[in-house]
Amino acid sequence: MGVTVQTNPPQGETPQIIRRINAAYDWDGPDDPDDPRNFPALQRIFSISVIAALAFVSCFAGAIYAPAQELVMDEFRESPLVAVLPLSLYNLGLAFGPLVGAPLSERYGRKIVFVATTPVFVLFMLGAGFARTMAGLVACRFFAGIFASPNINNASATILDYTRGQYRGLSLGIYYSMPSLGATVGPLVGGFVVRSQGWRWTQWVAIIVTVAAYVPVLFTPETYKRVVLRRRALKMGLSDTSSHRMTLGRAIRHFFTVLILRPFHMLCTEPIVTFVSLYNGFIIGLLYAFVVSVPWIFQHYYGFNQTSESLSYLGITLGTLVACVPFVLIDIFYYQRRLQTWQSARGSEEQMSPEHRLISAMVGSILLPTSLIIAGWTAHFHIHWMVPIFFQGMTMVASLLIYAGANLFMLDAYGPLYGASAASAMMFSRYFLSFAFPLFSLRVFQALGVGWATTILAGCTVLMAPIPWLFFAYGPRIRARSKYETSS
Repeated sequence: MGVTVQTNPPQGETPQIIRRINAAYDWDGPDDPDDPRNFPALQRIFSISVIAALAFVSCFAGAIYAPAQELVMDEFRESPLVAVLPLSLYNLGLAFGPLVGAPLSERYGRKIVFVATTPVFVLFMLGAGFARTMAGLVACRFFAGIFASPNINNASATILDYTRGQYRGLSLGIYYSMPSLGATVGPLVGGFVVRSQGWRWTQWVAIIVTVAAYVPVLFTPETYKRVVLRRRALKMGLSDTSSHRMTLGRAIRHFFTVLILRPFHMLCTEPIVTFVSLYNGFIIGLLYAFVVSVPWIFQHYYGFNQTSESLSYLGITLGTLVACVPFVLIDIFYYQRRLQTWQSARGSEEQMSPEHRLISAMVGSILLPTSLIIAGWTAHFHIHWMVPIFFQGMTMVASLLIYAGANLFMLDAYGPLYGASAASAMMFSRYFLSFAFPLFSLRVFQALGVGWATTILAGCTVLMAPIPWLFFAYGPRIRARSKYETSS
C-alpha cells in the first residue's frame, strides 16, 4: 500500500506519522480494537452465529429437495435417475463456489461475499420453484448451488477471523457440523412439506429460511484483515495507491493459480491432500447416500408410512447435531492440554506438530465401519427400528470426528499460505462425491438390500481407516518431502 504524507513534517511529528503508517499495514498490537478478535464477546457470538446459520441454510436448501423426487418424477414424467439430478447438480454447483466467492473476498472482503452472492442464490431458487421443465429445474438448482457455495466456504475463514489461534480447533469443530446438519434437517423438513404443500414448496421454504438467515448478516462487520487495514488507512488520510492494487491480468493469473492449478497440483502430488480429500469426500458421499436411501430402508424393512419415513431422518440428524460434542471434548482434554504444556516448556506460542490434530480422526476411523455394519444388518434382520436409527446417528458422529480432525491436520500442515489451496482441493473432492453418490446409492440399496449395501460402504471405510493412523506415525517424514508444507 502506498501512502501520501507531508514532504517535510514538523519536528516531533515524525514518530506519530510512522505509527500511523504502521497501523495501516498491521494491527498495532494484541489489543488493537479493529482486530475482530478484540470485538465485544456478544458481537463476536452474534456474528459467528449468523454466518454459521447462513452456511446451514445453504446446505439445507440443497437437501430439502430429496423427498420431492417422486412428485417431480410424476409431474415431468422423468425417470428416477433424472429426478435426482436437481439434488446432485446442486451439490456439484457447490464445488464451483470458490470461483465466485474468492475473487470478491480477496478484493472487497468477506462480508461482500455473503451480501452479494446470497440474493443471486435466492433468485435461482425462485427460478427452480417456478420451473415448468425438468431442464429448467436442473439448471436453476445447479446455479443456485454455485452461488450458495461461498456462504459455506467463506464461513470458516470468517469464524477464524474472530478466533484466536489456540481456539481454532474448538470453533471449527463446532462449525463443521453445521453444513452436514443442514443436509440432514433438509429432507426431514422436506418430507412434511411435500406431503402437505407439494414439491414446489420445498423451494419456497428454502427461500424463506435463507432470507431469514441473510438479513442479520447485513448487520455484521467486515473481518478480512487486508480490507479492514485498507479502510483504516483511508480514514487516517493515507491514500491507497496503485502499488497495492492488482491489475485485471494479475488478478486473473492469481486466482487461476490459487483456485485451480495449485489445488489440483496438490491433489495429485501431495499425499496429505490426496488422502484427506479422498477420506473426507467419501464421508460426505456417505451422508448423501443416507439422505436418498433412509426413507426406503424404513419403508421396505419396517413398513413406515410417509410421515414415519420423514422421522426416520432423526437418527442422522441428531447424530450430526451432537457430533461436535466428542470432538470438542477431545480438543479440550487432549489437544489444548498438550498445547499448553508444549508452549510453557518453550516459553512461546509455537504450535505443536499437526499430527496431534488426528486423534479424533483415529477414533472416528474405528467407529465409522463398526456403526455402518450394525446399522445395516440390524435393519436387514428387522431388529427394532430404534437400533439402526441410533447407529446411523453414530456414523454421523464418526464422520465428523474424521472430517474435523483430518481437515485441521491438513490446514495446520500447510499453514495460511497453502492451506487455502489444500482446502479448495478437499472441497472439490467433497462436493464432487456428494454429486455422484445420490445418482446410484438408492439403486444399490434396492438391488443388494440394506445389509450388503452398507457392508460395501463399511468395507470402503475400512480400507481408508489406516489413513489418519499412518499420518500420525509418518506425518513428519511425509511433510519433510513436501514442496508446499509450511508447519515446520
